[in-house]
Amino acid sequence: MNGRGLCLLVWMLGIVDGAAGEALAPPSALSEVVVFSSGRALAIAGHRYEAGHLVLELRDGGEIWCDPSLVERFENHRSSNGEGSYGLPGVSDADLQTRPFAGLIQRAADTYGVNTHLLHALIEVESGYDPTAVSPKGALGLMQLMPATAAQHGVDNALDAAANIDAGTRHLRSLIDRFGVSDGLAAYNAGESAVLKFGGVPPFPETIRYLERLMGLLSAVH
Repeated sequence: MNGRGLCLLVWMLGIVDGAAGEALAPPSALSEVVVFSSGRALAIAGHRYEAGHLVLELRDGGEIWCDPSLVERFENHRSSNGEGSYGLPGVSDADLQTRPFAGLIQRAADTYGVNTHLLHALIEVESGYDPTAVSPKGALGLMQLMPATAAQHGVDNALDAAANIDAGTRHLRSLIDRFGVSDGLAAYNAGESAVLKFGGVPPFPETIRYLERLMGLLSAVH
């Protein structure tokens, strides 16, 4: 059976139901949800791309092979008991509003559906909130956009705080949609090709330290 047939079989069996973002099985903490172009959705353990197909990894250990065109997007959801959201320990949403560039960060978080605490943590790790930061490798600004990434998202001046945050958040959203949270963050640091090559977080000391710093700032909140 081809990928399209497998996806149709899943729908016919009633494994997925309801509007976008709704799934019969409640997602676990930071579980991934695939939203199909039909509007139906399914909680999954993860996904990958193989031989031109999209492989959905089911939470019971099975897999569904699909035509990627059948999928509209991937989302990361809290479970019904409220688990699975990242937070900066001891930092409330109100506290975040006192941080530099809070309004721009909140706007980007709302626009692209990225956790606000995660964005603040990433900017702290990337640049320490310095809009003029330039890395030895040429990454620029608050979210340390490489020139090619800035150009990809139509940014002429990557040191402009508003443009940098918007493009960086949009880029991060696309990586999370493609790889999931952990691998998406690794791809933000090391590049998509590295995550594809190693099938996940690449074994680069810099990337491992990067993720450790992020996770050191963040914790799951309930």
